[in-house]
Amino acid sequence: MASLFSHPAVPLALGALIGRERLPARFWVAGAVASVVADADVVAFLVGIPYEAPFGHRGASHSIVCAALIAALLTLREWRNCAGRGLLFGYILASALSHPLLDMLTDGGLGVALFWPVSNERLFFPSTPIVVSPIGGAFFSEAGFEVILSELRWIWLPCAVVAFLSTLIHSRTRST
Repeated sequence: MASLFSHPAVPLALGALIGRERLPARFWVAGAVASVVADADVVAFLVGIPYEAPFGHRGASHSIVCAALIAALLTLREWRNCAGRGLLFGYILASALSHPLLDMLTDGGLGVALFWPVSNERLFFPSTPIVVSPIGGAFFSEAGFEVILSELRWIWLPCAVVAFLSTLIHSRTRST
């Protein structure tokens, strides 16, 4: 998996791309939450559910169906506070979907059950440039350092470029 620290980079970049005028920054928190909630499935390890099981790690919780459910729940939570409900739903859905898509870019694990419940097949993208994050305390090790460097290159740098350019464009649009 990509690390818990890097999953929120995508919703933050998406928020900057959309702009604070259309999607106030307070909703970016919902996007960040949506981007990490799929990894709550690590509880499966504690209760004896095998990794490869439909409800194991990177199983059902990493599916499009689960991302849509998360988006619907978080959008309903903010229903009264947001005029652009369709935009909010789409943003949170994209944020939630970014999690399994990033995990499909990692070089380890069994893949992601993106199309659960239709299929339990675990998928990766053809190219997997992101070093998989170790589960547990091993993150703070030499292997964890490799993960950080990989995520800086493949997640944070592209997201920072998108956020910077989006902010620049939005600020120029406001000043004209």
